[in-house]
Amino acid sequence: MIGTPESLLLVAHGSRDPRHAATIERLAGATRAARPDLSVRVGYLDHNGPRVAEALTGLGSVVAVPLLLGHAFHGKVDVPAALAEGAARTGARVSLAGVLGPDPRLLPAALRAVTDAAGVAPGPGTGLVLACAGTTDADAKAALRRLALRWRRQLGADVRVADAANTGPGVGESVAALRAAGATRVDVAAWFLAPGLLLDRASAEAFAAGADSVAAPLGPAPEVVATVLARFDAVTSRRTAVA
Repeated sequence: MIGTPESLLLVAHGSRDPRHAATIERLAGATRAARPDLSVRVGYLDHNGPRVAEALTGLGSVVAVPLLLGHAFHGKVDVPAALAEGAARTGARVSLAGVLGPDPRLLPAALRAVTDAAGVAPGPGTGLVLACAGTTDADAKAALRRLALRWRRQLGADVRVADAANTGPGVGESVAALRAAGATRVDVAAWFLAPGLLLDRASAEAFAAGADSVAAPLGPAPEVVATVLARFDAVTSRRTAVA
C-alpha cells in the first residue's frame, strides 16, 4: 500500500527581484499554517535558491505543486525536467501535481485585490484587464480567455486578457482599447503570484494608457493556499485509490 506523501514541494520560477522569493516564502508559510502536519519546502527553477534538486535532498515521497498560473512551457517542460533531474540526483520519489491556474477558485482573490486597489468593484460600463505574464501556448491562452468570460458574465464589466510579455495584446494596448470603447473606468487585475519586474513594467504601461488602478498580485491569499492543498490532495487521493 502506498502511504500519503510526507512532503509538499512548491516549485516556483524564481526572479532577480527579491520581492518574488519573499512572497513565495510567505505562501509556503501560509501553507504550513493551514496544514501543520505537512512538511512544506520551496524549490526554484532559476535565480533563487534552493533550486529544485537541492530542495528534494533528504526527502522520500514528495508531491510537487508548480506555482504557475498557466499550463504552458514552464509547466509542460521546465518543471518536469527539473524534477526528473532532482529525483535522479537525490533518490526522492516525486509525483507531479497540476499547476495552480488558471483555476476559477483563484478569481475571488484576484477580484478582491482589484477592489482593494480601485476602492470600488468592477461593474457594467467599466473595463477590467486581466494582465498575465504572457504565453504563446494556445491552450493556455484559451484558458485565460475562459476566465475573462466568466468575469464578464459575473461582473458585467468589459473584461480583456492582456500579456505583460507582449505575446498578445499588451496591457497598455488593452487599457487604451477599453478607454476608446467608452469604459467609465479601467482597472487592471494582476494574474501573477508575486511582484516582479515584468509586473512593474505592465503597471507602468497601464497607468500611462489611462488605467485607474492596478491590483497587487495574488500572493499568499487563502484561495491560493487552498488551491495548492487541493492539488496536493488530488495526487494523494489518486494514490490511495489505486493502492
